[in-house]
Amino acid sequence: MKLAGAPISWGVCEVPGWGHQLSPRRVLAEMRDLGLTATELGPAGFLPAVPGERDRLLAEYELEPVGAFVPAVLHDPAHDPLPEVERAMDALGSGATLILAAATGLAGYDRRPALDTGAWRTLLCNLDAITVRAGDRGRSVALHPHIGTVVERRAEVERVLGGCSVPLCLDTGHLLAGGTDPLLLARFAAPRVSHVHLKDVDVSLADRVREGRTSYTRAVREGLYRPLGQGDIDISGIIRALECSGYDGWYVMEQDAVITEEPEPASGPYEDVRASLEYLSEVAA
Repeated sequence: MKLAGAPISWGVCEVPGWGHQLSPRRVLAEMRDLGLTATELGPAGFLPAVPGERDRLLAEYELEPVGAFVPAVLHDPAHDPLPEVERAMDALGSGATLILAAATGLAGYDRRPALDTGAWRTLLCNLDAITVRAGDRGRSVALHPHIGTVVERRAEVERVLGGCSVPLCLDTGHLLAGGTDPLLLARFAAPRVSHVHLKDVDVSLADRVREGRTSYTRAVREGLYRPLGQGDIDISGIIRALECSGYDGWYVMEQDAVITEEPEPASGPYEDVRASLEYLSEVAA
């Protein structure tokens, strides 16, 4: 298994007011100390914007970049997302995956619009166009079904699978919270999976988010995501299904967290990621 970390596991998030934001050097140092050798890049502004400066900083901590989460409005007929996606590809480099989220255009992840037929047609056409453009440039792209975006629910994920050719980022937590069984997706749509985010979930909180009884942000604050092996998702079964299908991409440990203050050294998010690594070691064995 190729394992990577993600700054969101340390509470680093693009949403204003999400929580206390740790410094890049602390996050990268803790990743290195835990034995990780790769990471996603985190939100814009977390790492240096100039690719050379960013890559030198990552190399200082013996980490390589494997992907970047890029929200983009893809469903608006009056908006062309390709220029911003091209810029994101340029900044990311050739060896990592551009992880697209079909953004609503609204702030945060607690509200989202319903799309009409025209908006769906635009979304699917844009996804196909971006997939072709990425292939022409030798780049990797994946759509991330995500709470609070226009591709969240099971019917929306199925519509994407049936309506365009974009590869998927299989995020176990967001899929479950949106009503998609991530194990079934891993079994029956594995050829479409090009990137994986591993999360474990408190299913009772996920149900409350899906039913509109609490917001996504509040659920994360209350512990929606658990260290791997301590929640209600069959993480080992998902990994087994993907490995049996021939998946050879990255597994990114991504447990969205909200922290309210600077934790003591080697505590807080560090301990959660360490517990997840120990669980994955058992799964691999």
